[in-house]
Amino acid sequence: MKTYTRKEFFKVATATGITFFLAACGISNKKKEKETSAQVPDSSKKVIPEKVPSTNLDLVDKKDPRYETLRKGFNKRFDKYPAIIALCSSTEEVAAAIRYGHEKSLPIAIKSGGHSTEGFSVNDGGMVINLSKLNKVEILDGGKIKVGPGCTLSDLNDTILPQGRLLPAGSCATVGIGGLTLGGGYGLFSRKFGLTCDHMIEATMVDGQGNIHSTKDDDELLWALRGGGAGNFGVITEMIFNTHPAPTVMQGHYFKARKLTAEKAASILQTWMELCTQLPDSCLSGYVLNGSTLNIIITNYEPANDSKLQPLITKLAAVTDESKSSHWGKLAIMLKNHYGSDKPVNLRNSSAGLYKGYNDISSCITQVLEKVITTPGMIYQVDTLGGKVDDEEFKKLSSYPHRGFDFLSELQAYWDTPAQEKRLADSTTHILKIIQQNGITRQYVNYCSIEFNDWENAYYGENYKRLQAVKQKYDPDNNIRHPQSIKA
Repeated sequence: MKTYTRKEFFKVATATGITFFLAACGISNKKKEKETSAQVPDSSKKVIPEKVPSTNLDLVDKKDPRYETLRKGFNKRFDKYPAIIALCSSTEEVAAAIRYGHEKSLPIAIKSGGHSTEGFSVNDGGMVINLSKLNKVEILDGGKIKVGPGCTLSDLNDTILPQGRLLPAGSCATVGIGGLTLGGGYGLFSRKFGLTCDHMIEATMVDGQGNIHSTKDDDELLWALRGGGAGNFGVITEMIFNTHPAPTVMQGHYFKARKLTAEKAASILQTWMELCTQLPDSCLSGYVLNGSTLNIIITNYEPANDSKLQPLITKLAAVTDESKSSHWGKLAIMLKNHYGSDKPVNLRNSSAGLYKGYNDISSCITQVLEKVITTPGMIYQVDTLGGKVDDEEFKKLSSYPHRGFDFLSELQAYWDTPAQEKRLADSTTHILKIIQQNGITRQYVNYCSIEFNDWENAYYGENYKRLQAVKQKYDPDNNIRHPQSIKA
């Protein structure tokens, strides 16, 4: 296999689809704009009415010139108009905002990065608590960090990687750490270290009545926040994480197959899934079918695993058309190739099931892949889990319910015109029905979909009733809610 220079690697990355690997982040990797959906202009604060707590709040309504920017999220598919957007810079301001929303009988949505795949971080006619100003990272003693929920993944990496520390997280540059963590949070380092939520050791939360709580006083709340989803119990304003010493380098191996039939794509998928059982924990792999073109990637950040990877690389090269490897590059640089788009996109994204192996999907996968191949703009992706994700101790301490599954799949669709959206929406519905009819019912809450009728079981499994008790304690009036939020 050829080893590529850094310049050549960027060409390889584009050609192999690396920019949407571990995706739901769009398919480009353009230079960051001065203002994104998670960033807001400065403004003097407005004073809220006297009946509300005396804390000054920056409240943005439809007359405010900032409103149009702030009401939008990463996904251009959603076009919602909240009555009020509260730009909060502290826990106390969040508490005051919730009390204001409660007094005005406004349903409350929470926005950290605005990446909800169903637009649940914004609502129509309610209040949105915007946490983009709560974006600081503080380095603590003992390898710990304190992070605001509005901090983006790229800003987090830019702060802690130079300090030689790593928080296992996702790959999308502009996603907010708050929403990512509360749903679980998986990525390139999950198989070695576990999920993002597994590393959260403390959190500050404002409940549905505007009261401030620390998980230091309630282990059950910490359990719920580790994988129990965003927008359910309250507003997280601060999180403390354990981190790990950061690897220094990373390498990628890429495979491509073109003009595939559904049968051939399914055959490669089976081979890939069988080979992934031998994958070292420091590696992650993704199978990405975009139309009739397949891209497979394996990342590795421990050079000592080269000899273990070589047999897998050889076997994957034998069933694909092309295979290439990047050079060993500095981790901070290589990670940026996975950051995806930093601009809003037209996107339909949903979980497409968690699998233990190929047998879980063998009865329907050819139908699924046929629909993807014949629907331009649609992507079917499967990523590896396993390793430390399936740690027994993490399982006891978190509400994330999918520890025993080795693969996570998702559907993605991108478009430019309304006509394309209708076709892609119909294809998504068709595939999700096939998957459900074939007994695949577990889904990842961070890739939510309104098409999951039994979403309570799909996202939370046997933990749902226990999570309901936490909801009852902290938000019994359901002030903080969205169409798939946990019910008290």
